[in-house]
Amino acid sequence: MECILNALNEKMGYLPKFTMACGILILVFFVSATNAQDPLPLTYLAEAILIDGLSDEPGWQRIEPLPMIMYKPTYEGEPTERTEIRIAYDKDYLYCSARCYDTDPSGVRVNSLYRDRSSKDDKFGIILDTFNDKKSALSFWTTPAGIRGDEAIFNDGKSDNKNWDTYWDVATVQNEKGWFVEMRIPFSSLSFQDEGGTVVMGLIAYRNIARRNERVVFPNLSPERGIDTPSRAHPIVLNQVYSQKPVYFTPYIIGGLEQTPTLNDTKTTYHLENALARNVGLDIKYNVTSNLTLDTTLNPDFAQAEADDQQVNLSRFSLFFPEKRQFFQERSGIFAFNFIDRARLFHSRRIGIRADEQIPIIGGARLVGRIGDWDLGFLDMQTARKEDVPSENFAVLRLRRQVLNPYSYAGVMATNRMDEEGNRNFAYGVDSILRLFGKEYLTLKWGQTFEEQASNFFDTAMFLAELTRRTDVGFDYELVAARRGKDFSPGLGYTKRKDFTQLQWGARYDWLMKKGTSIRKVSPLQFKGFVVLRNEDNSVESAQLDYDMDLEWKSGAVATLDLQMDYEDLTEEEDFPKNTVVPAGSYTTFEAKGKFDMPSKKLFRTDFNWSFGGFFDGWRLECGVKPTWNVSRHLEMISEYEVNVVRFPERSQGFNAHVARLRTRAALNTHLSLNAFVQYNSANDRFSTNIRFRYNFREGSDLWLVYNENLNTDREDKVPRKLLTRGRTVLLKYTNTFGT
Repeated sequence: MECILNALNEKMGYLPKFTMACGILILVFFVSATNAQDPLPLTYLAEAILIDGLSDEPGWQRIEPLPMIMYKPTYEGEPTERTEIRIAYDKDYLYCSARCYDTDPSGVRVNSLYRDRSSKDDKFGIILDTFNDKKSALSFWTTPAGIRGDEAIFNDGKSDNKNWDTYWDVATVQNEKGWFVEMRIPFSSLSFQDEGGTVVMGLIAYRNIARRNERVVFPNLSPERGIDTPSRAHPIVLNQVYSQKPVYFTPYIIGGLEQTPTLNDTKTTYHLENALARNVGLDIKYNVTSNLTLDTTLNPDFAQAEADDQQVNLSRFSLFFPEKRQFFQERSGIFAFNFIDRARLFHSRRIGIRADEQIPIIGGARLVGRIGDWDLGFLDMQTARKEDVPSENFAVLRLRRQVLNPYSYAGVMATNRMDEEGNRNFAYGVDSILRLFGKEYLTLKWGQTFEEQASNFFDTAMFLAELTRRTDVGFDYELVAARRGKDFSPGLGYTKRKDFTQLQWGARYDWLMKKGTSIRKVSPLQFKGFVVLRNEDNSVESAQLDYDMDLEWKSGAVATLDLQMDYEDLTEEEDFPKNTVVPAGSYTTFEAKGKFDMPSKKLFRTDFNWSFGGFFDGWRLECGVKPTWNVSRHLEMISEYEVNVVRFPERSQGFNAHVARLRTRAALNTHLSLNAFVQYNSANDRFSTNIRFRYNFREGSDLWLVYNENLNTDREDKVPRKLLTRGRTVLLKYTNTFGT
């Protein structure tokens, strides 16, 4: 690593000396930073447990409840309600029970029957570091309505995947004493390592009381970081638990109608072309071992995936859209290889999507889990030819392992993209996140890409070094240096800038308030900034200085104020909506921003945001509002409206850009739900509708009815005149999972 840093410094004399120091810190300042905790042996259940929520079997009564500590609103304060959480297991399942007593049962909040929705409900959950690796975990939670929620956590809570789902059961009961819950999680749904039938995991358990913004936890977790930090989980021991190898088959069938605007032969008129949509496919999941899972898919279809949010692009870079397709969600954290400003070596949306158009996927396979000390991720997908887009193969290999201490890892990644014509893009990366001492972490990443044409070694590479202190209370900081060569182009990744060096810094101090005040946390000292240099001549392309102030109340309300100075140097003119053009030149601007979020516990709440200041050689005013109304547990409505008013007085140019969204989530019960998403974007004159009806017969078996339509809102003066619709689909999809 030191030779790489030396080479980079010779290539770029302006790279700060702290980058070299980061490499030396690994050898000089590293100390093992483990906080040994005595493992908690769980009780093995010899008798059957009926999952009815009551937890009244004798086996439960013989287990001591976990000691719960108030996490918020006042750390180590006196919990307002009694909570009894017990954990047990047998050879097939992990069992969790919670007795959530409440002196005011009418105050128990249940505002949603929609899966994975609970931010303002009462909640009970557990977080399992199944590999006991201190960096990744699986989260399971429920509400008094028996809603299931699950997500994957990685990078010790710095990232998560809320779209991850697996198979498990839950039952709840509400009565005059409060609410009560039982969970049953199959070991076949968890990846773990057993040594002769002995398994060590990490455990965090918690209960939320929504109306008081209160959370109690086990173990005693200080609020210096969030509770979803696997490194702070308490070790638990399970005996007589062995590898299970079930096979799950999930076939699907889909049919419907697709309507596409098409020009006639003379190119004078559009007409709707109707096509019958029909398809079948199959997914197979096989647990090769207890800690290694193989997923294969044949002719996958993602009709039920939620539509992307419409965005207004007021930067000079391409927009970034997150992955929403379910197949790419499971254990996605193992494939994470991110640099800076969302640049990444691998972004799964490059597979089967091009210019917002779906490309059919013939099939593929994913192998994720652990082999010995190594975390393994392998993905291979093949797309079909579509019109002038050739068939392509996409392959990713990811390996990483723990090094130096339980909180550090090092890894490698390789990606390969090749089409039927032989065009190829290959990339590799080497990375590590190292806990040096205390809360100090060092991140080092190197990536390089190769295509047909030969390039200079450093021109095809990207490098990042980051030194940071991980804490949400007290003093924390970050120091970052990154460089991207002009020919670094990951065919399976995402980048927005080219040929640059970025230096970034930040420091903040957070005060956690004591008892006797309505304020929970104050963050009055936050400074951050960055400078981006062009590699060709070391000139400044972009720079920013920023000062923030944050205030969080114990009720959950949050207010922020942000003062920002920006510098942009344009070497060529930039286009913006409504035929607005910004000429080349250097621009220094000042901007003020603010935000206020009402407490999420309120049934009707509104979040506000605003900003005003310079925008290149003009000015910009942005206002946004996000009202949310939980009408009842059966209906939730979330609306968003954002307007950008941009003016360039000296050139008599400008535009207004409006984005409006309305999400309606309705559920008759935990099996029958409707999700409607309507949005309008004036910048691209698009109005879109995405409506998804779901009937969940049981876990893994669903019937979906999906309606999608995009409308043109500006058809005047168009020759030939466009149709009102840009495209319309109505699809019916049925999936059924069965196992052996």
